[in-house]
Amino acid sequence: MQPNHTRTKCHITVVIPVYKAENCLDELYRRLSVALEEISPDYEIILVEDCGGDGSWRAIERLARVDSRVRGLQFSRNFGQHYGITAGLDHCRGDWVVVMDCDLQDRPEEISRLYAKAQEGYDIVLARRGVRSDPPFKRLTSWLFYKLFRYLAEIDYDGETGNFRIMSRNVVKNFRRMGEQLRIFGGLVQWMGFSTASIDVQHGERFEGKSSYTFSKLWKLSTEAIIAYSDKPLRLAVRLGFLMAFFSFCYGVYIIGRALLYGSPVPGWNSLIVSLYFIGGVIISILGIFGIYLGKTFDETKKRPLYIVRRTTFNDMNSVD
Repeated sequence: MQPNHTRTKCHITVVIPVYKAENCLDELYRRLSVALEEISPDYEIILVEDCGGDGSWRAIERLARVDSRVRGLQFSRNFGQHYGITAGLDHCRGDWVVVMDCDLQDRPEEISRLYAKAQEGYDIVLARRGVRSDPPFKRLTSWLFYKLFRYLAEIDYDGETGNFRIMSRNVVKNFRRMGEQLRIFGGLVQWMGFSTASIDVQHGERFEGKSSYTFSKLWKLSTEAIIAYSDKPLRLAVRLGFLMAFFSFCYGVYIIGRALLYGSPVPGWNSLIVSLYFIGGVIISILGIFGIYLGKTFDETKKRPLYIVRRTTFNDMNSVD
């Protein structure tokens, strides 16, 4: 017998942000149902539709009518993947919560292995992708992002893991307490420091289409991630300023010494212009870094909601602690 919406808790929840995925939702639901039944029939699937402009919401409504364990939310506008995950975690009711993508590259058949590993006493179990089924450019940009992120954020983040993971109820409860506007799901979870393990999983082929993450979106995500988790760019800017001042001082001493020994040479126009442009560019860059941090601080002070839900397939809008 399927659980109904009046249930306050269930054993396992799967949270999935949905964006332009109308053609894969039926297959996603079918494979999820088979995989979750192996663990427990007491489960729910939360699908958060991020206003992709296709028929995904109609598909979610249809699935929810067929199976009450499917719970759908639709945003008022496109907020982004990490806000979709946040909304799903805010409304989930499971003792264990799985987060995964909707394109079936995160294979539902791996959930039972994540769950089994979690039963060994871990609060979080990450799905570590071996050979990724992505184009070479996507793999290269991901590698560069995580390399830069680990250096600037000073977090030992494993770039072979994505959002696909299982978490205990305690992890979800503490995740809800973090209300900052810049949301990078994996970084927030790792920052909490709960006991974590990982297993190697097979990375599936995309069911259809291509990733919605363009280069500009990836660049925006990477800069926001670094700003959200580190002030190292500011510290590097200060170091660069002191380093330039030191070399300028040394060069000044050299010029004074040469003037005393050989007389004052006529200054060169080219070197002067190059120096001015170089120093001016560095100053503008440093001011830009400060400006970005100041702007993000301004965004945080507004205290706006992280997301707005337009409608749901269920009546209760209250999450379960």
